[in-house]
Amino acid sequence: METLAHVGEFGMIRRIRTLLQERGCRDADLIVGAGDDTAAMTPRRGHDLLVTCDVMVEGRHFLREIMNPVQVGRRAMTMNISDIGAMGGTPRWALVSLGLEGDAAMEEVLELYMGFLEALNPLGAVIAGGNISRSGGPAFIDVTLIGEVERDRMVRRSGARPGDAILVSGWPGQAAAGLDILTGTANEEDAPEARHLIEAYRSPAHRALEGGAVAGTGLANAMIDISDGLPGDLAHICEESGVGAELHEEALPVSASLRWAARRRELDPSSLVMRDSDDYELIVTCAPMHAEALKAAVARVSDVPLTRIGWITDVVDRLDLVRGDGARSALKPRGWDHFSEPGKRD
Repeated sequence: METLAHVGEFGMIRRIRTLLQERGCRDADLIVGAGDDTAAMTPRRGHDLLVTCDVMVEGRHFLREIMNPVQVGRRAMTMNISDIGAMGGTPRWALVSLGLEGDAAMEEVLELYMGFLEALNPLGAVIAGGNISRSGGPAFIDVTLIGEVERDRMVRRSGARPGDAILVSGWPGQAAAGLDILTGTANEEDAPEARHLIEAYRSPAHRALEGGAVAGTGLANAMIDISDGLPGDLAHICEESGVGAELHEEALPVSASLRWAARRRELDPSSLVMRDSDDYELIVTCAPMHAEALKAAVARVSDVPLTRIGWITDVVDRLDLVRGDGARSALKPRGWDHFSEPGKRD
């Protein structure tokens, strides 16, 4: 096995650059890419820049025993693309920093970059540079992604209004169910439903196209991606907008695979939809009269549905789940805490 210690830093950089040149997209607006002191790019006229960054640490955010390097790279880039899409933007340029051990395999590093490109290439986005260091500890991946959004079309968390409809894309909760299967003791992985849920965890799909379609209508009041779970990220909208929300249990979208997982565990399917889960679906709020227009806009670019699941209320910072019989229960959303005990939510 050829390790990074054998190849050396500059040998590794040359191989990565070759891979990017052979497999990556070209961008006429990228004036200077990898290989100089900084990257240089020209934003398009009439657009605002969006910048996001996320770090993934081995053992904290990914486990080698359940994900291969391509899957890890794709997830690291997807979570950043999702942030850009949740503002209604389009990703353009990525900067990637890696912290690696000397005994890491050169082949695995190139596979990481293949994962990055699998996420970026369909969008025409490129890797513009980055940095590599010996970590001295767990491996980590730090991605900074620069995107753009048409001026006056940006959608933020802070615009939700009492009376807004709450819409969600796709089927939240599937990624967490897939992780349960991968880390559990039951022999379930051969079932087609299990494979679908595992894929949702290992290869999550961002909703950048859908977010761009929503923003393009000018009809959405607030939007966020789901990286902390449906209640947790809806709570972020409520906090930033100074509002509350109620979700209707019977309206929650539940995929066939998630229903299968609920039956296996003798759980209510809605409990799986509502748990902590990094699905990268979108939560959108809008005036009720605009909900169908937003659904139609998304349908023009994607077969991922938007489902109305509740309403924004004027009871600040209160989230309620309304059951089929009309009974209400307060939701206590929890967000991911990087400084809590490993594997636990705050």
